[in-house]
Amino acid sequence: MTNKVVWITGASSGIGEALVFAFNDLGAKLIISARNRDNLYQVKQNCKKNPIDIHVLTLDLEQTETLAEKASDALRIYDRIDILIHCGGISQRATALETSLDVAKKIMNVNYFGTIALTQTVVPAMIKQGGGHVVVISSLVGKFGTKFRSSYSASKHALHGYFDSMRSEVFDKNIHITLVCPGFVKTNVTLNALTGDGDAQNKMDEIMQDAMEPAECAQLIIKAIEKKKEEIFFGGKEKYGVLLKRFFPKVFSNYIRKAKVT
Repeated sequence: MTNKVVWITGASSGIGEALVFAFNDLGAKLIISARNRDNLYQVKQNCKKNPIDIHVLTLDLEQTETLAEKASDALRIYDRIDILIHCGGISQRATALETSLDVAKKIMNVNYFGTIALTQTVVPAMIKQGGGHVVVISSLVGKFGTKFRSSYSASKHALHGYFDSMRSEVFDKNIHITLVCPGFVKTNVTLNALTGDGDAQNKMDEIMQDAMEPAECAQLIIKAIEKKKEEIFFGGKEKYGVLLKRFFPKVFSNYIRKAKVT
């Protein structure tokens, strides 16, 4: 990863922040993005290696009309992007019927449309430069739905459909696509998750107490990138839900109705 140009969205906290530290340790050149400039500069300050190799580029994934220009700005920093990592996103904690249409649209704009808006500018540039790698941080609920996450799960399912399709279209252009499906990771995602009326939940899910640490998650993602994996999923016992749903869907449905997910 030495001198690879890596652009990470959602870089101000959680998995994105952990990836910034990990890639910095490996000698990569970084572009880090999120909404909050101060938080991004704090992440940059906490990196151990040369700060000259870390550029801050603020963006808001919900403002999809601005993202093509933001992607062009990112490409001008080093004249290339070798690895684009989509970490930015927002979660949900409300039933499907409680979640307003505006909240559902917001989640889709941030998680899905914002992600593909950046991709549609960066991937053509990667093709011109001879190749590149797109990494999408999805979720286990991108593989199956569960309670209180209907629109969040839908946005992650959409990412799988989009990037699985794109992979088949750019395979001969030296473009690699990796979908990452973590289970519970100890981040602020549950604090910032939207309730049915759009307010932040502002509390940590109890189940997160035993969740994976972001640094461990980051190392698994980097290994997947190095091996050019198409898709990985990991976590605690929740990761077995992928296999349970695939081979025993009725058993899975019975289980998920009773499972504690907050």
